[in-house]
Amino acid sequence: MANSRNQFAIAVDIGGTFTDVVIADRDKNCFFVTKTGSTPLNPADGFFNAVESALKLCNASPEDVNIVFHGSTVATNAILESKGAKTALLTTKGFRHVLDIGRAEIPREANLYGWVKPKRPVQPRDVFEVDERVRSDGSIAQPINKNQLEKIIKKIADGKYEAVAISLLHSYLNADHEKQIYSLLAERFPNLEISISSDVLPVFREYERSMATIMNAMVQPLVGKYIRQLEDGLAEKQIKAPLFIMKSNGGVFSPQEAARSGAHMALSGPAAGTNGAANLGHLCKIEDIITIDIGGTSADISLIRGGKAEIANGTKINDLPLSLAVTDIHTIGAGGGSIARISDNGAIMVGPKSAGADPGPVAYGKGGIYPTVTDANLVLGRLPEKLLDGALRLDSNAASFAIKKYIADPLGTTVEAAAIGILAIVNETMNNALKLMTVERGLDPKNYTLIAFGGAGPVHGGQLMRLLRTEKLLIPRYPGILCATGLLSTDLRYDFAITRVQRAGQYNKKEISETFNSLSDIAKAKLKRDKIDPAQCHLKRGADVRYAGQGTELSISFSDGAITSVSIERAVTEFHRTHKELYNFSDETAPVEFVNFRITAIGAMNHIPQPRLPQSAGVDIPATDYRHVVFDMNGPQRTPVWRREDLLNGHQIVGPAIIDQLDTTSIIYAGQRAKVDEWGNILVSEAIL
Repeated sequence: MANSRNQFAIAVDIGGTFTDVVIADRDKNCFFVTKTGSTPLNPADGFFNAVESALKLCNASPEDVNIVFHGSTVATNAILESKGAKTALLTTKGFRHVLDIGRAEIPREANLYGWVKPKRPVQPRDVFEVDERVRSDGSIAQPINKNQLEKIIKKIADGKYEAVAISLLHSYLNADHEKQIYSLLAERFPNLEISISSDVLPVFREYERSMATIMNAMVQPLVGKYIRQLEDGLAEKQIKAPLFIMKSNGGVFSPQEAARSGAHMALSGPAAGTNGAANLGHLCKIEDIITIDIGGTSADISLIRGGKAEIANGTKINDLPLSLAVTDIHTIGAGGGSIARISDNGAIMVGPKSAGADPGPVAYGKGGIYPTVTDANLVLGRLPEKLLDGALRLDSNAASFAIKKYIADPLGTTVEAAAIGILAIVNETMNNALKLMTVERGLDPKNYTLIAFGGAGPVHGGQLMRLLRTEKLLIPRYPGILCATGLLSTDLRYDFAITRVQRAGQYNKKEISETFNSLSDIAKAKLKRDKIDPAQCHLKRGADVRYAGQGTELSISFSDGAITSVSIERAVTEFHRTHKELYNFSDETAPVEFVNFRITAIGAMNHIPQPRLPQSAGVDIPATDYRHVVFDMNGPQRTPVWRREDLLNGHQIVGPAIIDQLDTTSIIYAGQRAKVDEWGNILVSEAIL
């Protein structure tokens, strides 16, 4: 039994199919990793299964645990599947249809004639108009009509709502009315979850602000219940270590914050993966990275530039805006569980529908009927007959039968040809998504390193590297659990924003200073509540800026120190530079407006470094096995197989080759060379013969 010295950190990331687990020993500087099955019906069960597995990995006791990190899909799934709590929206009189009107536009990528407006999470019958009005300067035009508000309160009681979102006009300038209504509802309904827009997103644009407040309100009951399950369960297991939850912005926050701000967990898992990739880039001295996390149900793509993950001020979930700070991630329905089918015109289609964790691919033997990407990789020999070091046996005959029945026979071709077609389609789908994040943003993929991870990332990474034409591919030491290991390199992070428009030529230095100071005070209070040492706290300023007359803004950094004409001009110059970088033009004579001001608060935590590998005696290492693998239409090829744990720093492998490990399989294609670095990563490049 390990000595009780609080030496272990546990990280658990729950995915659609598997739950990734890592337990790090601080004293010995080593990681133990594993995967367990996800439990979609009750994610808390999967979490505790993972924790128990982690403790068994290194024979640790509950009191040995120093800290627990968790990436969760609870909020994500509630929003995606429209399974949030029954929610009412209280808005200003005259704005009942703010959700239905939305942006009054069709998305650029949508079909003009086929696009259907996405279903709103709150229907008009659940929207109640409050007779009140705040002017655009923050002054009160119409106090709250208390008699009319009482009628609304009665309707909320009669409607048996579980949550209420309050989003009133111009509350980002004056939140008094929202706070009055909040206090009254909280007093009348102690068990009602309430979100107010002046807390969730105090910025202009009523549609986006209302939508963010609604999403937060509708997931609060679910997230709150889930967090309580985790805290109670950890206490029962005698684990007294603090728990931190992954946020969408790449940071973590406390369970107390998570319980009241569940919308910030919407991209919890994918953000952890991007964070892990950024940490690897730092170790390997690679600053510009494209990441692709290919799991069972989806592929998540993000950018890391200059060593920093790209952060956006919003995203879309189910085509609905969530205007909160998030890691800039593009998600598509392409993964190992993506189902292949034949379209009406006779073409192979792959995804976005997935077999998920239950029943999973046909090869899992859990009731899956239709062929998936995993089934195609298996019948081509690219995957071993057993996964998770033998814990999961795959049925290649069943996979072959499914591909034959649903793909090969309808097309009049062989199973191998059909499987190759399935993989070609899904690879091209992922390549198009990679181009969307790079080429369509004016970025040349040749200047970036592709990091492929997730359970299926290293299987497809070599082909994606060629399709995208990046010069290098990095496969992490633990690709299938990078989202979990990424949790070990996170910091506490909060993002605060508020609208205070500053017109060109009328910049009010005092108001800008007061705005930053106010946001900074809120940020410091949050970090203090989380018991972060002031010496470990860092605040960064930012602003959303636009040319006068533009309808959208760009986020730029704003220097520290006193607000002066020089610091403002420096921010304006940064805006011109950023605008030119993104759109290839700028107009330095045009008037510039500041719209939103931002503070990012970082509470630095004690990161756990990834252990190094010993140096190899030479570059060559003999294969441990061989299997017949189909790479193209030339048929099976006897291919050498290595075990990942046998590879040391400096070892090199020339493709075609297969590298198996517990959490994934890496494929090195013909013409590619793989080299292992000191951190255990595999760096793949086109071989120079």
